[in-house]
Amino acid sequence: MSVEKVFVVEDEEDIRELISYNLIKNGYDIESFENGESFLDKVIEVDAGCLILDLMLPGIDGIEICRQIKKQEKLKNLSIIMVTARGEEIDIVTGLESGADDYIVKPFSPRVLIARVRAVLRRGNFSNNTTLNEAKENLVVGNLKIIPKKYEVYVSNELIALTASEFRALYFLMQHPGWVFTRNQIVKEVHGEDYPVTDRSIDVLIVGVRKKLGELGEYIETIRGIGYKFKEIRDE
Repeated sequence: MSVEKVFVVEDEEDIRELISYNLIKNGYDIESFENGESFLDKVIEVDAGCLILDLMLPGIDGIEICRQIKKQEKLKNLSIIMVTARGEEIDIVTGLESGADDYIVKPFSPRVLIARVRAVLRRGNFSNNTTLNEAKENLVVGNLKIIPKKYEVYVSNELIALTASEFRALYFLMQHPGWVFTRNQIVKEVHGEDYPVTDRSIDVLIVGVRKKLGELGEYIETIRGIGYKFKEIRDE
């Protein structure tokens, strides 16, 4: 069994060492960097793995690093967990929209960090996902089209970029139009069992999906006090 690779970009040495220590203790191969420039200079190509990325960095900040990674074909399978002391909703949404797969606010528990790393690595390779890989038909609702085998979403024939979590949540809801799902059910589908996440995190995830879908974001309806559903669109 191969050891999975995790990169850590964090300018505060004590936090960088704490993260690295806990990851090594849990069997991961770690490579750490004190700034984004050194990371981007060295990591030219990555087949998979995970990046734990601090938002507030000297020089290039975490948002710009995230955007640069997502633009590079050779780094596209690198899952990103953004770590920051800034926990306002706008900061979380900005991080997710820039391409991050998950977001952790400091201070955080090492156990939560490890659980998040395991989750993004587990879902990072969609070619190994049975549900998506065995889907025989694309899903089309109005001007919204999702192609599970290619991990592509189109709005009015324009390809839009979703994070791994956003893609899985949208695909799950679109498979069951009209069905109401609780936040916990969505968490289980997106992240798997026993994933430490709050209702607010799912709300932020859905906000990100809606924003990227533009006017079609109204297809995802909020059911107050329960969760979300994908609207049933009937042909006229």
